Amino acid sequence: MDFTYLGRTGLRVSRLCLGTMNFGPRTSEEDAHAIMDLSHEEGINFFDTANRYGTEPGETETIIGNWFASGGGRRERTVIATKVYGEMGKWPNEGKLSALNIRRALDASLRRLQTEYVDLYQFHHIDRNTPWEEIWQAIEVAVQAGKILYAGSSNFAGWHIADAQAAAARRNLMGLVSEQSLYNLLVRDIELEVVPAAEHYGLGIIPWSPLQGGLLGGVIKQENTGVRRVEGRAAQSLAKHRDKIQAYEDLAIEVGAEPGTIALAWLLARPAVTAPIIGPRTRDQLDNALSAVEISLSPDHLRRLAEIFPGRKTAPEDYAW
Repeated sequence: MDFTYLGRTGLRVSRLCLGTMNFGPRTSEEDAHAIMDLSHEEGINFFDTANRYGTEPGETETIIGNWFASGGGRRERTVIATKVYGEMGKWPNEGKLSALNIRRALDASLRRLQTEYVDLYQFHHIDRNTPWEEIWQAIEVAVQAGKILYAGSSNFAGWHIADAQAAAARRNLMGLVSEQSLYNLLVRDIELEVVPAAEHYGLGIIPWSPLQGGLLGGVIKQENTGVRRVEGRAAQSLAKHRDKIQAYEDLAIEVGAEPGTIALAWLLARPAVTAPIIGPRTRDQLDNALSAVEISLSPDHLRRLAEIFPGRKTAPEDYAW
């Protein structure tokens, strides 16, 4: 496994981040523990979760906490990232980014995770009704109390990042060190302003849905061989992009790698990207993801991927001159 620094910090994390959103709803606790053990065996030390994840809010953090509590240096060898924003109940102040909710939500996450601190505490969404002065005051208190080490964002626009960093600078705080965004070969909107903002302010980008819900994971091959039946929105997206995805899967055959591996390798070569989030449910899926760290796409392969999936230019050149 390769390691890199998270943004401009001195924190070293694996180039792949284990996503845990399926722990509980789709993956049993026993299987989740096995996946986390296997991830450690393969050198993945960066795990991502959120307080809202689970069949019931908090379930996924509880599963991870039970795994930490089983000992063996599991917590010490893990850089754990969780999130705050989503409503955890129906009573006022049980969601978003008020100082009150940050304090309560963080303490609740720590109890469920059975740990004294969170390595990376991420704002799951922008809170348009809470000023940054209040948010950073709450984070400053938590840092001083030793409850979190770094703060990050998720699903932010470029100007949200700039606004957050300016407010942090006024308090002499480090501010955001990462941004978790939807980013893959098919969906490249963050290249317009978020990626430039992340590069400018020294944030590491943590792409979620790197395979775009499986569309970049060899879906046509799986459909043709009866491994997977595409339905609902996935079927609509496949119908819309079928020619592109077929060309992409053909290129993967030429490269000699699984399509999902190519999608991850492409992200690993993108500016400011720290670690794509993977969500393996089987050993084969984990092995395919791990292969992405070892692949070096040639300039010709990168050019052809750009032809299949055109990206965005940096603003304002994308839409002006």
